[in-house]
Amino acid sequence: MKIKTMICSVLAVGLLAGCAWERHEQADKQAKLQAEAKITKADAEQTALAKVPGGAVKEGELEKEHGKLIWSFDIATPDSKDITEVQVDAITGAVVSVAKESAADEAKEKKGEKD
Repeated sequence: MKIKTMICSVLAVGLLAGCAWERHEQADKQAKLQAEAKITKADAEQTALAKVPGGAVKEGELEKEHGKLIWSFDIATPDSKDITEVQVDAITGAVVSVAKESAADEAKEKKGEKD
């Protein structure tokens, strides 16, 4: 019985250490991306919200997409279940794209990120 407990304890510690390491890696990645960005998140968010009147940012992140550093915002509006994704160039501040996503598309995207 002690061996099972010890094995479970070792596995649990290993799992926790792995999760902590991944968070550390993601924090480092974000810090590097933010060091490259010329446009602040707040300024990019203001630009994105101007494209979706009455909208509210649900989520925003800095990422490299197709070789470009962009701020990507998911914006919800009170009159719709759809999400508008607005991408703002993190170097120039220009709007890169505006796209509507259905609630189903958004759920698929989230599931894909977790896999």
